[in-house]
Amino acid sequence: MTTSAVVLNVAALTDIGLTRAMNEDSVLAASPVFLVADGMGGHDAGDKASAAVVAAFAPLVGTEVTTAEIGAALARANETVEAIASQHSRGAGSTLAAVALVEHDGMPHWLVFNVGDSRVYRLFANELDQLTVDHSLGQELVDAGEMRPEDLAGFAQRNVITRAIGASDNIADSWLVPVIDGERLLLCSDGLSGEVGDESIRATLTMAGRPETAAAALVRRAKQSGGRDNITVIVIDVVSGGLRGGSVDSTDSRRSMSIHTETMLEGTTVPARGRR
Repeated sequence: MTTSAVVLNVAALTDIGLTRAMNEDSVLAASPVFLVADGMGGHDAGDKASAAVVAAFAPLVGTEVTTAEIGAALARANETVEAIASQHSRGAGSTLAAVALVEHDGMPHWLVFNVGDSRVYRLFANELDQLTVDHSLGQELVDAGEMRPEDLAGFAQRNVITRAIGASDNIADSWLVPVIDGERLLLCSDGLSGEVGDESIRATLTMAGRPETAAAALVRRAKQSGGRDNITVIVIDVVSGGLRGGSVDSTDSRRSMSIHTETMLEGTTVPARGRR
């Protein structure tokens, strides 16, 4: 079974929010690559940085992609954003959260990868899992046992990121996850996750109908909660072409369905790390 057999329903939406002067988020939602990029660096830098990330991956649209090609696109994005940063006193950078349809062991898989604190979630059998790991100061303190996860929301420096495209530490984490019929993926910038809790995200994704409805509802919730940042979301429904949902054990879907990708990604700029 190839990736071309996978049928998806997809919706993408980006919004400036309620307090920002411009939208520094960029989005690409065209099979086989779906990504959200959140630019940093202020006017005429952050927006260029996130747009450069999209431009680096745009040539992969409509093709059968490999992990090596994803790695090459990441390298192009880093090189371009580094050049943009060198031209601005405040520098420039971008987060990235993405999924790409790839073939692995004869089956379609999602190559899930991220840099920074933009996220990929997966809703299956009414259970929501965050597939990515935030590259942030708060998450590092949690990983080190110095902070409880429930204390992150009140942490003043929770938005300080530790990796970004175009920064000195720009390494992506990545996972291979089988495509499953009936699953719903959400990719988002922290303009959503910083305003709306996981349970509210889960409820919205579960109750909303089509991806367009879900995307609009999520953006609306973020704005109702303050809308202090740009908000970008992609909602992806797998209609057919993946594993049958009934054959999947949903008791711990994230860990049971994830595959370490060290062998698959050798020689690319997407070094794999285990889900923390």
